[in-house]
Amino acid sequence: MWGLVPLFWPLLKPAGAVEILAHRMVWSLVFVGIALLALRRWGWIPELVRSPRKLALITVAAAVISVNWGLYIWSVNTGRVVEASLGYFINPLVTIALGVLVLKERLRPVQWAAVGVGFAAVLVLAIGYGQPPWISLTLASSFAVYGLVKKKLNLGGLESLAAETAVQFLPALGYLVWLGTQGTLAFGSEGAGHAALLVSTGIVTAVPLVCFGAAAIRVPLSTLGLLQYLAPTFQFLLGVLYFHEAMPPERWAGFSLVWLALTLLTWDALRTARRSRAAMAAAAAEAVASVEAASAGKVHQGR
Repeated sequence: MWGLVPLFWPLLKPAGAVEILAHRMVWSLVFVGIALLALRRWGWIPELVRSPRKLALITVAAAVISVNWGLYIWSVNTGRVVEASLGYFINPLVTIALGVLVLKERLRPVQWAAVGVGFAAVLVLAIGYGQPPWISLTLASSFAVYGLVKKKLNLGGLESLAAETAVQFLPALGYLVWLGTQGTLAFGSEGAGHAALLVSTGIVTAVPLVCFGAAAIRVPLSTLGLLQYLAPTFQFLLGVLYFHEAMPPERWAGFSLVWLALTLLTWDALRTARRSRAAMAAAAAEAVASVEAASAGKVHQGR
């Protein structure tokens, strides 16, 4: 669903990117609120309200994801789907860099190599574009910061989205009301079908996130990480094959380096996970052997 969403945003024209963003914020809160009521999951609200730190983190998350959503909608609707997809390809590399800079995490050699290759890719693309690929870098950075804030917040996906859209709701609604007073609001002026599509931005936002939250507790993390590459892959293919965006040689070179970096990261993650499982299995076997040996010793002493 995330990979195919570039097909959806152009349907909302002639609404501008900021109006679409505002509708996404307003209707997301409506649909998430309905879901929370249906599931009777509102016990987290009093605890959140009593925590100024969590409220501050929610506000930061709402601000950062607003930048991400708005820029992505604008990119798709102005013919920059390929560049937007690059942002989500390099997001893991930016996330790793944040882990080093902010959380003081230590990287393995292969991870350092992947970050180096990713940096080289950005340089190649900057030379090809004649400027840094700012759309890709902003999308990657904003989503990486969003992930970092969510990690510190430690709140469920549905609950977090509800809290974030609650922060976004009044400014978004105020902007839509202002557009209405100016006579430039697209909602309602393009027919019932167009209005229904704007309302459905809430569904387009909430449903994939709910599926992701459900998958996170059922699918191994390594598998989940690999599946997340599907979204930018679909976006890239749509940009090239459906929207017919240009792919000059320097852009292919930059993307190839990014894919090489992601291959290194994936190989390292799978290797590390396999070693961790083997070590845990060996430790468990050793513990069982120790218990059995102790039991055998007690039986021998009893005899």
